[in-house]
Amino acid sequence: MELNFKLQQFEGPLDLLLHLIDKNKIDIYDIPIVEITAQYMDYINAMREADLDIMSEFLVMAATLLKIKSKMLLPADEAEEDEEDDPRAELVKQLLEYKMYKCISYELRDRQLDAGAVMFKVPTIPDEVAKYEEPINLEEVMSDITLSKLNSIFNSVIKRQKDRVDPVRSKFGKIEKEEVSLEDKMNFMLNYAKHNRNFSFRQLLSGQKSKMDTIVTFLVILEMMKAGQIYIVQDNTFDDIKIESKMVA
Repeated sequence: MELNFKLQQFEGPLDLLLHLIDKNKIDIYDIPIVEITAQYMDYINAMREADLDIMSEFLVMAATLLKIKSKMLLPADEAEEDEEDDPRAELVKQLLEYKMYKCISYELRDRQLDAGAVMFKVPTIPDEVAKYEEPINLEEVMSDITLSKLNSIFNSVIKRQKDRVDPVRSKFGKIEKEEVSLEDKMNFMLNYAKHNRNFSFRQLLSGQKSKMDTIVTFLVILEMMKAGQIYIVQDNTFDDIKIESKMVA
């Protein structure tokens, strides 16, 4: 089972560091490492009698602070000073991440508390209550109704119905989907070409029932011509197209 050690209100070394930063009103991006390390060590000294196994994280952080402190106190070469990163950078990153997770934990805690105050109860209304309808006295309701009022109500209902009608779309008429099968039209034309050696394109189209029927027939004629099943001749421009079938009955 995991043990969480708390020093007063602190749950870990990062929590203690954040407290010291807030207490001293320090910019987290510019931590005075000497001052913070000294204050941190004061808290560590107050924990001497605690279990060292539990204090391990606090001691590791103390060592980290002392290491950063030594790096910042030691003089650096001018050539290396420009290239070397701030020794506090990694610590600042950890503190910012911890602060973000801590804020999120407070938000989740508040939501949990709010959710705990919500209660749900399945409806338990008896059937006789749910089906109950308040009785209506028609004589009382119709007592002040006259023919004039009925006529006014009727006219208002008719007007609402007229207002709901689209003045443009209502004149379109009924739109029906035309079902024309390319396969059925192909079978029809193959059978027609077998029994009619010569026929005109105009004669063929005159028997079609709709525009879609005519288009599908034209596509079938093109497909049959491509397959070499029929031969098309037109003597002059705009003349009737003559179709010669090469199908064998």
